[in-house]
Amino acid sequence: MSERRKVTVVGGGNVGATCALELARADYADVVLVDIVENLPQGKALDMNQMAAVLGFEPYVVGANGYDETAGSDVVVVTAGKPRSPGMSRDDLVTTNEQIVGSVTKEVVAASPDAVLIVVSNPLDAMCHVARNVSGWEKRRVFGMAGILDTARFRAFIAWETGASIKDVQTLVLGGHGDQMVPVVSATTVGGVPLRKLVSEERIEAMVQRTAKGGGEIVNLLGTSAWYAPGAAAAQMVDSIVLDEKRVLPCTAYLEGEYGVDGLYIGVPVRLGAGGIDEIYEVELDGAEREALDRSAEAVREVVGVLSS
Repeated sequence: MSERRKVTVVGGGNVGATCALELARADYADVVLVDIVENLPQGKALDMNQMAAVLGFEPYVVGANGYDETAGSDVVVVTAGKPRSPGMSRDDLVTTNEQIVGSVTKEVVAASPDAVLIVVSNPLDAMCHVARNVSGWEKRRVFGMAGILDTARFRAFIAWETGASIKDVQTLVLGGHGDQMVPVVSATTVGGVPLRKLVSEERIEAMVQRTAKGGGEIVNLLGTSAWYAPGAAAAQMVDSIVLDEKRVLPCTAYLEGEYGVDGLYIGVPVRLGAGGIDEIYEVELDGAEREALDRSAEAVREVVGVLSS
């Protein structure tokens, strides 16, 4: 491999492969795609490297079944785990994915002790706790991708509802990555105009509900979890870290008193730079949003309580 920066994506399924491809196309780092299924990551990597000839990107993509090739990675994205199937709650995933994420984290820590770890595996908030406990790393280097995806869904619905460009929709979704997430309507604007000036409360509430159940809607349509938007969202986080962009993005971070939440991973706006989370931002919430965030935190605590450690 070259002397470029290196990013590893663990899990060669739909989300991992989409993330790996977006990173390769961004053209700043070599990418290692790891999966336990023999030949799967190698085949996808070969396909991506041949796509480079069409689109003109230079990074080399390596497929691997082990972690030797990942050594010295700047960032590791963990997408490994069982996806949700129809009728399955996020809580049902906890026990199975706790073991998978725990074993992956051990391998990652051994191969890349200075990396930043982004968790994508579900149930997301609980899996962040697993990765942090197993790695022993400081909280700024272990966090999760959820809020960017949830916010993207809310932004899409708002753009359709208002007829405005999705580029001009600014919003934020906080809290746990599940039905209890909290779209912050009070901070939502379209080209700087507050959403409440453009759309009725009834329509806003419908969009909030659709956002909260956004993952389930896609599972019901496809029979499995989404992958294009989640893969791109994880890649956006990697961009901000490796390129030190200092983007302010909603991520699942470990709180120690912020928003009145202590000792819990939950979605909040953070600034992402070269070492991971530079800062956690506290935004003004109205009364209903504050109560909703408290409920969301309690729901996350319940799932975390299912963990074995």
